[in-house]
Amino acid sequence: MVAQSKIFKGDRVIWVLLLLLSLLSLLIVYSSTGALAYRQAGGNTLYFLVRQLFFIGAGLGLMLVMVNFLSVKIYSIVANLLIYLSIGLLLTTVVLNFAGMLEGSGRTLDLGFISFQPAELAKIALIMYTAKVLAKNQKTKGDLKKAFLKIIIHSVLVCGMIFVSDFSTAALLFAAIFAMMFVGRIPFKYLFLVIGTGIVLVVGIYFLADQFPGAPARVHTVKGRIDRFVFGDPDAEKGITQADYAKLAIYEGGLLGKGPGHSDVSNYMAAAYNDFIFAIIVEEYGLIVSTIVMFLYLVFFFRSVVIVRRATRTFPAFLVTGLSLVLVFQAMINIGVSTGVLPVTGQPLPWVSLGGTSLLFTSVAFGCILSVSYQNQVNRKIEKPAVQVNVPDEDYEMGQEKKNED
Repeated sequence: MVAQSKIFKGDRVIWVLLLLLSLLSLLIVYSSTGALAYRQAGGNTLYFLVRQLFFIGAGLGLMLVMVNFLSVKIYSIVANLLIYLSIGLLLTTVVLNFAGMLEGSGRTLDLGFISFQPAELAKIALIMYTAKVLAKNQKTKGDLKKAFLKIIIHSVLVCGMIFVSDFSTAALLFAAIFAMMFVGRIPFKYLFLVIGTGIVLVVGIYFLADQFPGAPARVHTVKGRIDRFVFGDPDAEKGITQADYAKLAIYEGGLLGKGPGHSDVSNYMAAAYNDFIFAIIVEEYGLIVSTIVMFLYLVFFFRSVVIVRRATRTFPAFLVTGLSLVLVFQAMINIGVSTGVLPVTGQPLPWVSLGGTSLLFTSVAFGCILSVSYQNQVNRKIEKPAVQVNVPDEDYEMGQEKKNED
């Protein structure tokens, strides 16, 4: 136990949560990728299990390196570099997407030796940059206004480019940044201005999308998803939508589930292993286990709040705030979409859904949080008062000597 505590430094509860979610991920990914294996891996059903095991192992290893060898100060130092690197990568992705040089949804950038979604890097980079700006501008109202301008300019730039191919991720990230500004004491008049602008933007996108057929495809996609959620999906009458399959999986799962590996719906859902993986969890393990899964994310959020409250410096506190909110928001969206509470959109369940490099970026977020928790533990040991030694009071001794003489 002592040897393990020296390696798995930081909040032990979060480490336990990660190990539990890792086990769940391996079980559910293996079960939900059967049809995918026959389409892409020649029927080798172990392919995606081994792949997921590799990336989870690499992610846990990356967290261990971050907690044991990297100081929290490094994240503040590299914040500026990462934000401008992510802007450059996002801009490259947007240009290539409009040029028709990217396949699929246009979110993935292929560099030859590695392919990844720049939005995943941008999420971490923007949160680090926001935490750094807020930490350095807390003294006066002028500092807070300066911080707001810097944050909003970079947030609009980053989220705007992400919006071109992924509305939900852009909205998710901006919501986390907004929460960070609220925690960072940005004046309410600026926050209300952001809220008002956001409402006008969403309403404008919805009502003007049909008036401008040449608008970006993502604009029409957003409007279409809102219409399908509010008025119903015409394809639902045929029973072929992903949302219908998710509801069927939850219905068949019931209270106790059908058992590990006994999912039928996953064979028909295109995103059973990713965006709708929570529905497959309910189908196989039932409402009781799925409720425990939701509880795990709530426990993670609670532990993040504890880490923030114990932080002795502002940058680590803001950093944990932003990263934990992104992860929890992402989990809430995945669960909400799977259960039909939210419009259909693509957000994986953190550390559970099938992933590649996205798992590594998620591990960086967890690694930062664990690094801050470990730094808190170190600071508490340093600040812990030394054992008090009873030193005789000189006046008391003189009084006793005089009393003895008498």
